[in-house]
Amino acid sequence: MPRFETRGVDAVLAERPGLQRVSLDGGGRAYVLTDLIGPVAPGDRVVVNTTAVDLDLGTGGWHVVHWNLSRQEWSAPGGGLILKLRYTSSQTDTGVAEEAGEPERTSLDGMPVVVCDLHSQVACVAEGFAGEAPGRRLVFVMTDSAALPLALSDLVAALCHRGRLAATVTCGQAFGGDVEAVNVVSGLLVAAAGADALVVGPGPGVVGTRTRFGFSGLEAAAVIDAAARRGGVPVVAVRWSEADARPGHRGLSHHTATVLSEAAATALVAVPAGEALDPGHHQAVEVAMGDLDHGDVTTMGRGAGQDPAFFRWSAAAGVLAGRLVSGAG
Repeated sequence: MPRFETRGVDAVLAERPGLQRVSLDGGGRAYVLTDLIGPVAPGDRVVVNTTAVDLDLGTGGWHVVHWNLSRQEWSAPGGGLILKLRYTSSQTDTGVAEEAGEPERTSLDGMPVVVCDLHSQVACVAEGFAGEAPGRRLVFVMTDSAALPLALSDLVAALCHRGRLAATVTCGQAFGGDVEAVNVVSGLLVAAAGADALVVGPGPGVVGTRTRFGFSGLEAAAVIDAAARRGGVPVVAVRWSEADARPGHRGLSHHTATVLSEAAATALVAVPAGEALDPGHHQAVEVAMGDLDHGDVTTMGRGAGQDPAFFRWSAAAGVLAGRLVSGAG
């Protein structure tokens, strides 16, 4: 069950639209989703949800501010009639693009759709795509299988600032994108209106278990099928590691292998030049690429220097998408 504490805000450490990071009196850190509860200031008394930190789980040591006791009420204009985080105390009227009517298009018309099962792969894909198709527009479609607030992603904020992502769409219960969508299928069509290619994946904080199908990234199989049914060209960002201590994620991750086996549609699988992969009924495409700058992106705490294979395999999908867009694929 959840655990809450009342603490004081000591200082605001950082902020950007939708998010503040603060230090708390007595020690500890928390983040504030300002689109849900408004901003806080030093000296405010706040209620924080400490559950994930208490269990040593995936918020990176950050509590979540649930409410600011220093104000009696707070409100902000919403984007429409459709709620996200429905039927919780945090439900918010984000609205969705579909309230305006049908999307401008009903087909993806051969558009590349890169499918990721980890959030960190999005940066690799974006870097590969930008290097291969400079000036072309890559739009990120974020699903709701991991973190729901897009504002929480430092990675996406950096990619947008650097121009690697042209726009963002948040689907299902995920929220905070430039555009909101009811589900992934509709989100693909909404995103395609302003894109040359799409990259689809979860936010940070995916879930895995010791079972074959009990991991959040399995949704990638459904995304592959949805993209194909709408006339897109699915491109799989392969999860591959030479540094992961877990045997199931050494070499080809068993998560990617399961996704490929569960997808009904045929997808392109980008394989770095000199590597090999037998993806079954999916089509492997060898991709040669130069050195890419992955900055301070990490996956499971490892940077490009510690696990170069992860970054190389993930970026290959972006390079392949860029070549498809530029006509060289």
